[in-house]
Amino acid sequence: MKTTLFASLLLGMCTTALAQQIDNSTITSFDLDRYLGKWYEIARYDHAFERNLVGTTAEYSLKKDGKINVLNSGYIGTLDGPYKESVGKAKPNKNGRPGQLQVSFFGPFYSDYNILELAPDYSYSVVGSSSPKYLWILSRTPQLSAEVCKRIIKNLQQRGYDTEKLIWVEQR
Repeated sequence: MKTTLFASLLLGMCTTALAQQIDNSTITSFDLDRYLGKWYEIARYDHAFERNLVGTTAEYSLKKDGKINVLNSGYIGTLDGPYKESVGKAKPNKNGRPGQLQVSFFGPFYSDYNILELAPDYSYSVVGSSSPKYLWILSRTPQLSAEVCKRIIKNLQQRGYDTEKLIWVEQR
């Protein structure tokens, strides 16, 4: 029992230490109206809910109640594969900080959506979470230039993210 408790505490400390190595600070200025619309997923960390999806996009639109509709979609396996979509909702984080939203695809359960980097013209966005396990690079267009990708990767590495884990998403 003591060994199991000690191992659990040690694992928890290691996980906390790992999370502290990641700089997941968000942008300091944000205009939700400019952020709304369609975003193409350029790269992401692998997760079961998006596994094997290509041509993935996220589309955000404002609801009358001030919340945000979220439509995530993509194709299974290939760009000609079966279409899959997930409908969710988002709202500003209760702390009121710019670039921090909460997103839900499962009832009342919300996850952090932290905008880590945003182009001044809102042409690309880098999204993470309070956890270092989530990371997305989004663009208003299906591709980003190599120069922009290199700059984003460098910034993510400086923040402590493992950019080798990124999956580059096939787009049309």
